[in-house]
Amino acid sequence: MAVNEEKYNEIINELRPKNVQLVAVSKLQSIDDIKRLYALGQRDFGENYVQELLEKQPRLPADTHWHFIGHLQSNKVKYIAPFVHLIQGVDSLKLLQEINKQAKKINKIIKCLLQVHIAQEDTKFGLDENELKEIMDIVKSDPEKLANVHIDGLMGMASFSDDSNKVRNEMKALTTLFEKFTSQTTANCQFSTLSMGMSGDYKIAIEEGSNMVRIGSLLFGARPK
Repeated sequence: MAVNEEKYNEIINELRPKNVQLVAVSKLQSIDDIKRLYALGQRDFGENYVQELLEKQPRLPADTHWHFIGHLQSNKVKYIAPFVHLIQGVDSLKLLQEINKQAKKINKIIKCLLQVHIAQEDTKFGLDENELKEIMDIVKSDPEKLANVHIDGLMGMASFSDDSNKVRNEMKALTTLFEKFTSQTTANCQFSTLSMGMSGDYKIAIEEGSNMVRIGSLLFGARPK
């Protein structure tokens, strides 16, 4: 299915007055379709798979902002470190340390979001509140340990559910954590981004405080198999 230009413009016009950033989820989508969105002005794209991202990155203009939004294995960080704009799915201290290690090798600071597990599903990754606090304590007490990463905020995925109250309550929980840790700023940690909301629930997410949404199927249609 081709890019839905009308829907794209509708979403952009909805998000812009609210200062909400759109990340177009382009996993499994063709280069041609990604370029069509780029031509409309879209610059931020989200990918889930390292190999796919490595194949796409050289074929898009240099000002494309690539967000890694999937589960990232530590041994693959080195491949995307040179060009990735934002790693959204940092779900462990070990992964954050590896990102820092690879960023240091290339004299770069990599922006990250800490992924929090808010859904009542076992299939999603993410930190619990205690693990989040552990990372924040390390960043606060000894920021030099993670000097080559910059923590921009939090990311989360609510349950895939038709129960809007359930989804809303999960999002409220993430917003509460975001607000709790926002004041804990250091040189490499300033919370400014709350990435929450996808095609089916982004409107609720914005109502609950999200300022970055990750939308795929509304823009590209059903994902190819």
